[in-house]
Amino acid sequence: MVVGSDISRYPNTPRPTCRGYLHKRTQSAILKGWRKRWFVLKHNGYLHYYKHKKDEGKCRPLEVTKLEGAEIGIDASLGKPFVFKCIPQIGNRIFYFCATSNQEMKRWLEAMDKAVHP
Repeated sequence: MVVGSDISRYPNTPRPTCRGYLHKRTQSAILKGWRKRWFVLKHNGYLHYYKHKKDEGKCRPLEVTKLEGAEIGIDASLGKPFVFKCIPQIGNRIFYFCATSNQEMKRWLEAMDKAVHP
């Protein structure tokens, strides 16, 4: 198993299709709001996220979600710009993400759409 993106030791490992910071909506019973997290969408269609960019390859992801078959799209219900959601096929969770710009949101939606329909 290859953890993170150690290209020097594993030169044939494909680079992630998309990576960067997004704000993820937190909906736990205790915390509510938006948390900035480092997301990595791998070629195998799995979305990993970490607390910080530096954690990729050093720590286990906070969560790994399979995007194949997921429902993905822009969401205007939260009254915030550049918000999109992901509803994975497995589980009963809805992820809400917020990008920093329309261009960044489109970049993630395109990459996720390719993972949804491999």
